[in-house]
Amino acid sequence: MAHASGGKARRRIPIVPEPGPEQQVRLYAATRKIYPRTIAGYFNNWRWAMVWATQLFFYGMPWLEWGGRQALLFDLASRRFYILGLVLYPQDLIYLSGLLVVSALSLFLFTAVAGRLWCGYACPQTVYSEIFLWVERHVEGERSARIRLDGGALSLEKLVKKWFKHIVWLAMALWTGFTFVGYFTPIRELALAFLQTRMGGWEIFWVLFYGLATYGNAGFMREQVCKYMCPYARFQGAMFDRDTLIVSYDPARGEPRGPLDKGRPAALARARGDCIDCSLCVQVCPTGIDIRKGQQYECIGCGLCVDACNQVMDKVARPRGLIRYSTENGLAQGWDRARMLRRVLRPRVLVYGVVLLALGLGLAASLVVRMPLKVDVVRDRAALARIVAGGRLENVYRLQLMNATEKEQVLRVQAHGLAGLLVAADEPYAVGPAEARWVAVRLQLPAEQAPPGSHPVYFDVGNADGSLHVSEKSIFLVPR
Repeated sequence: MAHASGGKARRRIPIVPEPGPEQQVRLYAATRKIYPRTIAGYFNNWRWAMVWATQLFFYGMPWLEWGGRQALLFDLASRRFYILGLVLYPQDLIYLSGLLVVSALSLFLFTAVAGRLWCGYACPQTVYSEIFLWVERHVEGERSARIRLDGGALSLEKLVKKWFKHIVWLAMALWTGFTFVGYFTPIRELALAFLQTRMGGWEIFWVLFYGLATYGNAGFMREQVCKYMCPYARFQGAMFDRDTLIVSYDPARGEPRGPLDKGRPAALARARGDCIDCSLCVQVCPTGIDIRKGQQYECIGCGLCVDACNQVMDKVARPRGLIRYSTENGLAQGWDRARMLRRVLRPRVLVYGVVLLALGLGLAASLVVRMPLKVDVVRDRAALARIVAGGRLENVYRLQLMNATEKEQVLRVQAHGLAGLLVAADEPYAVGPAEARWVAVRLQLPAEQAPPGSHPVYFDVGNADGSLHVSEKSIFLVPR
């Protein structure tokens, strides 16, 4: 109430009572556990095909041999990367960088065309969550049984099932960690060291680290990694447009939704949409979202809701496709699949495709013409230059000869760049398969042949038949 005082109006400030318990707003709510329901169908079959393909590769590749060695090995101790017939050194890091760039552009291209296919079908988080869920289903039962078990009182059955599930999870996680380390340490040597209980400290650390990370992410965090930790979920929107194929619910056909009632009048039946509000699309979703609310960043594009909805449509004698892979433009304008697919070749996709093709061809061509011989030249800093017998001026160098082939190479070192320059004790050097060897090389020059200062010289290293040849630049110092 306002009243006059000294010619000015004063306003009474109302006192707002503090909120009661029922009015309090919590800044954090406990995560609701999701119990995905099992569903069979076309997209579920594709997901399991990708699970088998990725895991057969991951677990099997370290055990394959190529020319008497591990086919795929990133040997950090010896600083060599073995990829089938390729032997890469740290100097070849450009090829690994190119492979990463090609992989990133491929991800951008697939996302622009068909959304989060990587997330739904091949991402390690998705794959291992699906494997761990498979174990959980076979130990604890289907969705309703798992809900009852978690909500029930502590019992012997509950303890046995929970402990057995976690033992299987831990065994799988540790085997995954062991296989991961087997890509960086020869896996046969690692297995022998494990059986003889003499594994190194770093190997033990990374087996436990990667194993426990798999156990935590796939067994407990699951969809929370996709929702809150994965950066891809956040920036995927920048790669989507209205012509990107995504899992979509057709509201024009499904709304207004309502339960199926076979006895309702025909006029009411026509007024209802095809969605019977069974919520199966929510129950099968690995991230627990309702696809009927529209596009959501939590959707990983796995298509399980499509399988569930198609089965329901078959049962209620409605056409399939209430939930389907579609585009925003396709839904809004009622396009058929053929017209939506024609929109795939739009500017964004063409740019990604052209850049990806150019990089892929460039990377492949550089690998084809790559010289499987590397040479590093290091000057001997103990003595910059010295006079030797015969009045000749000598510089000493250390050369690292890196043989990136699978057979022994006999290499000879020569030099040019100054008149009268020669290699003292010119002799061949044998370098074993995929071996690096340091050799000392002495270059000699007649005195007074060159003015004081530094002069460019070149080391020519090659084998007898000329199939390997590398020229590396260095300097020859002439003192004043």
